[in-house]
Parts: sequence; structure tokens; C-alpha cells
Amino acid sequence: MATVEQQAVNLVRGFAMDAPFAAKSGHQGTAMALAPLANVLFRRVMKHDPADPHWPDRDRFVLSNGHASILLYSMLYLSGYGLELTDLRKFRQWGSLTPGHPEVHHTVGVEVTTGPLGQGIANSVGMAIAEASLRARFGADVMDHHTFVLAGDGCLMEGVSHEAASLAGHLGLGRLILAFDDNHVTIDGVTEITNGDDHSERFRAYGWHVEDLGEIANDMDALEAAIRRAMAVEDRPSFLRLRSHIGYPSPRLTDDHEAHGNPFTAADITETKKLLGIPDEPFYAPAKIVDGYRKTVGTKGARERAAWQKRYDRWKGDKAAWNAAWNGPATGWAKPLPVAKAGEKIATRSALQKAINATASSLPGLLSGSADLTGNNGVKLDGAVDFQPATREGRQIRYGVREHGMGSAMNGMALHGGILPVGGTFFVFSDYNRPAIRLAALSRAHTVFVFSHDSVGVGEDGPTHQPVEQLMSLRLIPGLQVIRPADANETAQAWRVAVEHDGPTALILSRQTIPVTTDGSAVEPGGAVVVDVRRPDVVLVGTGSEVAVCVAAAEKLAAEGVRARVVSLPSWDRFASQPAAYRRKVLPAGVPTVSVEAGVTIGWERYADVAVGIDRFGASAPGDLVLDKLGINPDNVVKQARALLRRSAPDR
Repeated sequence: MATVEQQAVNLVRGFAMDAPFAAKSGHQGTAMALAPLANVLFRRVMKHDPADPHWPDRDRFVLSNGHASILLYSMLYLSGYGLELTDLRKFRQWGSLTPGHPEVHHTVGVEVTTGPLGQGIANSVGMAIAEASLRARFGADVMDHHTFVLAGDGCLMEGVSHEAASLAGHLGLGRLILAFDDNHVTIDGVTEITNGDDHSERFRAYGWHVEDLGEIANDMDALEAAIRRAMAVEDRPSFLRLRSHIGYPSPRLTDDHEAHGNPFTAADITETKKLLGIPDEPFYAPAKIVDGYRKTVGTKGARERAAWQKRYDRWKGDKAAWNAAWNGPATGWAKPLPVAKAGEKIATRSALQKAINATASSLPGLLSGSADLTGNNGVKLDGAVDFQPATREGRQIRYGVREHGMGSAMNGMALHGGILPVGGTFFVFSDYNRPAIRLAALSRAHTVFVFSHDSVGVGEDGPTHQPVEQLMSLRLIPGLQVIRPADANETAQAWRVAVEHDGPTALILSRQTIPVTTDGSAVEPGGAVVVDVRRPDVVLVGTGSEVAVCVAAAEKLAAEGVRARVVSLPSWDRFASQPAAYRRKVLPAGVPTVSVEAGVTIGWERYADVAVGIDRFGASAPGDLVLDKLGINPDNVVKQARALLRRSAPDR
């Protein structure tokens, strides 16, 4: 007679076959192989309470190989997180709680959105950073947990895992435990046809604690012992290499790459369930086993959460700061934001740094960093200590030249909670950051991406470092707030709305100094008039440093008797969310409109009749000269406005 735990593991293996079979798509093999490990984590080891899934001090679980989502859904079902058999039956179907890859905020108990392989590893590094930072600042009485991540060969092949694992090893994140599903299989076949890395040696080189566990994938006591050994390692993250067998215990498909993504046949399922000792019926789940499992997990979790609550209640720490870190700053936090005077010249990257430092004391969750460009991106905190193994209380984090890993780790911090992650790099390198940006938007992660050196104004570094297509491409991402402020005042307000926003923000900032031409009021609605005239003949609309170009062009046009309104449009997404009447008031229909932006012009047809921009790569020369040569100057704007007005004039 199988033990109660083994019976539960067998149920999970049954679900892992039944759900993809019903959906006619999915990945069963990995879920079948890792069912014992998942049981050990959810039932024996992890500190979690299904009755309070957002309890701050719970252990975090990340399924980096998210294609094995049925494994996580099965454990959430058995543990009592709210999923029921009907949800498992709707696996991968429209509107279900069990999509093909786990999605945070969609399914209770899912901590991060995983899909692209390797992201979960980097997310878990961010979660471990968040835990270490909060524990150092608030104390182990209120923050004291582990982060567990399951990953496969594909996760380790993707480059983001190298960046993230290297960072984790350097930082000595001892509460991070990665279980590597070493099943020697990818979609194309055995891993030996594409990969000869010694993963254990690789992680040892990163500075991780490594254990090669061998053939214990079905030995739950041995799995628990290995995990608890890793949990006792405090000075470095742990890598547990588990030799598993995909599709186990299928007589035909164990260790076969076909078990990865092709649903088993009905005959395969019948044969495998016979070996498992469970009836050959879809989604077999006897109430006695399910109810007992939920009771065991629920009782343990409730006890652990209650113990934490007692510690929190008697904790004498700064509860106001704790609440601000977890729930957002107190009212009035933005009052210290600097206000620049008209005509003052300041780069928006420098303006951001002033804004961040003016408000840092009101943002206890703030953790600011950069991909080796801290002093260049405007994210340096005055007098801040670095977050390092010996100084976990530090609020300045050095990511090194690891844009992809940085962005994905920041998402993990944001989704952990208690941390407001801010990370910067040059705008052209947002391409290295892009998968993380997309997942931040998909996850609604409160992550602040800072991109400086926002145009060909970068200058002498040349076209490899001069962004032209990046701004418009970020505007394409649903759910990403993109703000390119015109000057220091708009930058201060951009920081405010980024902090108060409920999702990710990309702040696009200049290297060069920009004259102050606005009061910052365009940021809240996404766009506003900054220079107005009665009955405008033409509207000049710009973003970032080009708003000043528009202002100068308007003055030249005024000298010719042409009335030009100037509009700053720092955030297309915020502007698009305004009522149509407001948008028509700012950009009135029927008035010829010229847009000015130092980037590709595609997309500007939404707002403008003529677009002044840069539909080519830049050049290596001083920034002002490059901008001028490529037509980002008042004279060219005036020329384009005149031509538009001539074409728009009624026939005589």
C-alpha cells in the first residue's frame, strides 16, 4: 500500500497526463518526473499558507521551466489555493485559471509569470535580493524566508541565467535554492546534441553551494534532506542537481524527448496509471486524499503564519516604514520634489537623480541600481551604502554589465513585494533588457526602468550607442508606462507618477542639458499645452529635448506672423487614457500639426500631419552636430511647418 504522500504524488502524475491530453497540448513529462520534489516542497518544507497567499514572510516558489505549469497547478489544487478539478480540466483553455504558462495575478499562488526559459531563475534572484534587503533593514522577526526555484536544461542554456546566477553568487544570496531538473532532454532530443556544459562546475565557479544529488528523484526523504542542507547554507546560494527521468514511469516514454511536449496517447495513459496504481479515469482525485492533503498543508501553514503574526505584533521596529515599503508611501511624500526655474539648463538624467534623492527618505522600499552606469543614469543615491554581502542594508545595488539579468531580477523584487526596484542603463541597451520589460508589463510588476542617453544626442559614441527605434518600440508594449520628459520639471513629475503607478514604467532621459520650458503639468495627463496662442495656425508637438526645439521654432514662426501652439506629449499611454474631449482640446482637429522627436517617425501619424524625426541610424560626431545634421533643429521645424501650412491652405 502506497503511503499517503506517494498516493498524492501519483495523483499529480495522473493530472500531468490528463490535462495535456484533454487540452490536446501541453507538457506532461517534466511534471511527472518532478512530482515527488514538488510534494516535498509544498507539503514538508515550504513556509506558506493557502489561506493567506500574500503573507509577506512566506517562502517563494518559482517554476522557471514554466511549460511544466500543470505541476504547479496540481500542487495549488492539492494544497487548497482555490483551484479545483474543474480548473485542471480547463487547462490551457480560454478564460481558465490554468493557462499554458503560469501568470502572476491570474492564478492565486503563482508568484511570477514564467514562460521564456531562464526568466524564473533571474526572478528568483531578485526575490532573494528583496528578502535579504528587507531582513537587513527590518529584522528577521518580520522577514526570514527562502526562495525556491525549479529549472531545467533550457533555463540554464538561456543567457539570462548566466547573468543572474553570476550576480547571485557574487552577492552570496544564501536563502536562494535552485533545483536543477537534469533530465538530459530538450524538445529536439537529448541535451548532448546541443550542450556539453558541466553545470555543476559552472555554478561552483559562480560561487554557489553545489550538490550533485544523483538518482534520488523518487526518494522524498533524500530530497527533503538535500533541501534542508541547502537551507542551512547562509553565505551563498545553492544549486541542487537532480538526475530525473522525463515522463516517469511511462513504460514507453520515460527518458524520451517526445514526453516533453506531446500529449500521451490514451494507451500510454492507461499503461502508466496501471503502474501508478490509480484507476484509469480522467482527473482521478479521491476526496480522502485531497482533503487530507489540504488539511496537512493548511494546518502547517496557519501555524507558521500565526507565529509570524505574533512576532510582528510585538515587533518594535518602524511599522510606518514597513507599511510604506509594502503598500506605498504616505500622503505628501512627493512634496520635496525639486522645481526648476524657466530657462535653467539641466539634463533630465541629472534631474531624475535630484528627484530620487529628494524623496528617498519617504520611500523605504527603494533599491536603486544600474548596469555599471550608476553615475551616468541618474540613479545614484547620495551617501547610500552598496547592497553587498556585508552590507545588506545598502540601498544602492551594483548589477554590473548585466542588463537582461538586472531587468528580470528587478521584476522578481517588485513581485516579491516590499521593494521598489529602480534600474538604469543607456537607452540603446534597452534591447538587452527588452524580454524583462515585456514580462514586467505582462506581470504588472512595479518596476522602474531608467534609460538615459536617449537619442543621437549621445554624440561621439556613434550609431551603436545612439537609439532611434527604441522609444517607439517600447510604446508598442501593452501595459508599459513610457515617459520621456521635456525638462527637469517634467522629470520630477515623471518620477512621481512612476512611484504611484501600479505597473512598470520606462523613464527615457537625456544625456545633454535641456532648458526648462514647462511646469511639469503635462506628465499627469500624458500631454498638455506648454506654449499657447489664440487660434493657432499650427501645432508643434514634441517629447523630451525636442519640446525645447518646438518652443524655439514657435518663436521663429511668431516673428513671421504664424501662430504656433507648442504641446509636450511625454507619455502616449497616459495621454491615450484621457477623455477624447481633453485630447481634442490639446491637439485640436483641423489644425495642421508637426511632430518633432529624435527617433523613428512611424506612429506619429496618429497625432501629426508631418513628422520631423530620424528614420536612419545616427553618426559619430558631437551630439549637437548630429542632431543638427539630421534635422532636429528649429530651422527645419519652421521649414516643415511652412510647407505644411502651404499644403493645408484652402484653394484660392
